[in-house]
Amino acid sequence: MSVPPSIERDARSPGAPDRRDVRIEAPVVLDMDGIRRATRRMAHEILENDEDLEALALVAIQRGGVAVAELIAGHLGEIAGQPVTPGSLDVTLYRDDVIARGLRPMPRPTRMPFRVSGRRVVLIDDVMFTGRTIRAAMDAILDFGRPSAIQVATLVDRGHRELPIKVDFVGKNIPTARSQKIMLQPSADGELEVVIQ
Repeated sequence: MSVPPSIERDARSPGAPDRRDVRIEAPVVLDMDGIRRATRRMAHEILENDEDLEALALVAIQRGGVAVAELIAGHLGEIAGQPVTPGSLDVTLYRDDVIARGLRPMPRPTRMPFRVSGRRVVLIDDVMFTGRTIRAAMDAILDFGRPSAIQVATLVDRGHRELPIKVDFVGKNIPTARSQKIMLQPSADGELEVVIQ
């Protein structure tokens, strides 16, 4: 499996590459086989909550969440026997720390190929840290309608929450020091890996 397009460099982004576009040499804590096993288990858990795929909306948080959502959607499709198409959500303008840091972010397109009103929305990200990205995603999703429920799925939960955000579906818990970084990135063979720095 090659790297999903969501991990490749966005040609429209001016200036220096995004931190996710540069492959970092660091210890691998989850290889592609581990990522596949984790996302398949998460897909089973999502279905155990409610088998009605028509009432489900998978929404990936740009950028790392897109690759994870594509894997989960693929597993859901295999298990349930029907295709699942995830949406993607850019939360840049909803973040409470962008202006405080003096950043001038480049928003990415949001793609929501379904209605969210009345559906169970599962927000998907690659790494859960402080909870601020998920809070921003909840604010953003409510601009599209009123879901029946919002749940959170993440490939890696590293702790250090600053907000009372609960993760419903977790691929792997990896305790970290606050100063460490965990990243989902392309591996040398063109697949995906999670590294810790």
